Amino acid sequence: MSDPLVLIPARLAATRLPEKPLADIAGAPMIVHVWRRAMEAGIGPVVVCTDTPAIVQAVEAAGGLAVMTRPDHPSGSDRLAEALETIDPEGRHDVVVNVQGDLPTIDPAAIAASVAPLADRAVDIATLCAVITRPEERTEPSVVKLVGSEVAPGRLRALYFTRATAPYGDGPLLHHIGLYAYRRRALDRFVSLPPSPLELREKLEQLRALEAGMRIDAVVVDDVPLGVDTPHDLERARAVLAARRLN
Repeated sequence: MSDPLVLIPARLAATRLPEKPLADIAGAPMIVHVWRRAMEAGIGPVVVCTDTPAIVQAVEAAGGLAVMTRPDHPSGSDRLAEALETIDPEGRHDVVVNVQGDLPTIDPAAIAASVAPLADRAVDIATLCAVITRPEERTEPSVVKLVGSEVAPGRLRALYFTRATAPYGDGPLLHHIGLYAYRRRALDRFVSLPPSPLELREKLEQLRALEAGMRIDAVVVDDVPLGVDTPHDLERARAVLAARRLN
C-alpha cells in the first residue's frame, strides 16, 4: 500500500446538536480535535471535507488542510469521493481512511490500526469494533453490532451488521465503530452502487458493500470512542479532554 490519505467529512446540519463541528471543547472547535487525533495517528496526510466555509476557516486556523464539497451529498462516503477528485486526482493514494468528524476523543492508535487488514489483498474495506461491556448496549438499537468470523487474533471478517442483538446465545457482542479504511477502487465502487435492501431496512450504509460481495474486515480495539450527537455527549467530551490535559 502507498501511504493512506485520511479524510474527515464534516457538515453543520445536525438536528440534535446544531453546528456541532464548531462546538468549543477545551478552547478549540470539535473538528480541530478530530483533525489533531488523525494527525497523531501518523499514517498519512489529513484533510477535512466540508460544505461550510466556517469549518474550512477553523481547520486552516489550526494549521490543517480542508476542502469544500457540494452540500447535497447523501452520505459522508459520497463527500469523500468528491473530495478525492480535488485532493488526489492522479490516484497516488490507494487507501482512504474515513474518520467521522464527531469523534474528538478517538485514540490515534485506533485510527492507525484500521488500515492493517488492507495488507490482505482480499480485503476491500477495513473497520473497527470493540467488545460491548455495558449490559444495556446489548439490546440498544443505536449500538450497531458486528457479527463476524475470526480470521486472525484481534481481526474478524464481517458477515453482517445489525441494530438487533446478535449473534444469539452466550458470548461477547461487538460494537461496530463507524471508521472505515477503503481501498481507493472499493470506495469508487461503493459510491457507484444504489442503496441495497438490507441497507435501507437496517439504515446501515455498510450493508451495501456486503450485499455487493465486498469483503469488510474489522480490527478489535479496546474501547469505543465517544461520538458527539447531543449536548450531553458534548459535555462528556469536554470532561474527557479536560482530564487528558491534566494528566
